[in-house]
Formats: sequence, C-alpha cells, structure tokens
Amino acid sequence: MNRSKSIVRSSGGGVSVGRVLLHLLPAVFLFALFAAVGILHVTSRVLVVDMGYRLSKAEAEERALIRENDRLKLELATLKSPARLEKLAREKLGMAMPSGPVVIALPPQLPGAKRNARAEARDSRAVRVAERGGSR
Repeated sequence: MNRSKSIVRSSGGGVSVGRVLLHLLPAVFLFALFAAVGILHVTSRVLVVDMGYRLSKAEAEERALIRENDRLKLELATLKSPARLEKLAREKLGMAMPSGPVVIALPPQLPGAKRNARAEARDSRAVRVAERGGSR
C-alpha cells in the first residue's frame, strides 16, 4: 500500500507550476543579470573604440591644420619680402626710387593752431631736407 500512495502523489499532480517557477526564478534573475552586465560591457567597449576613432581623426585634422598654418606663414613671409615688394612696385605700379633728397620735415604743430602745410613747405626757413641713405 505504501507503494500505491507514492504513485498517487507523483501522478496526482504533486508538483505544481508555482513551485517549479519558484525554483527557476533565481536562475532566471541570475541569467538576466549576467545578460545585462554583458550588454553594458559590450556597449561601453564600443563607445571606447568609437571615441578612440574620433580622437585619432581629430589629431590627424590638427596635424593637417598645423601644416597648413606653417605653409601660410611661409607664404606670408615670402609675400612681405622687401625685394618682392620693390619688384612689384617697379613693374606693376611703375614706381621708381626718388632721385636726390626728397624728404621734407615740418616743424611740430602746436595744439589748436591751424597749419598750412603747403605754405610751410614752400618757406625755405621751415624746410629741412634729409639726405637719402643716411642713418635713421
């Protein structure tokens, strides 16, 4: 008879769905926790790699801009060279070096006094002429 009672328990639905879920619930939670940690880890690694690519691209752009800046500085120095400017003045603008002393120095003007520069320039007492090639 003992044997029949044990058969009745197992075949009579002695194991309920609630009990099975209760035993599986910790395993499901543990699996979900590992999956969430794995997803977070992979996401963080992807973000780190993406940021590395961005940093590499920004550094390459910086190097290109530094090269461009150096090239432009060299071009500016070339364009500002006195020999080039003199050549342009002679050839394109038809300018020439003045012959003889042509620098006229006028006496200092007092504040509030009006001055007629042409009249003073014609007045031989007010005119001082600087010689070309002298010390500055």
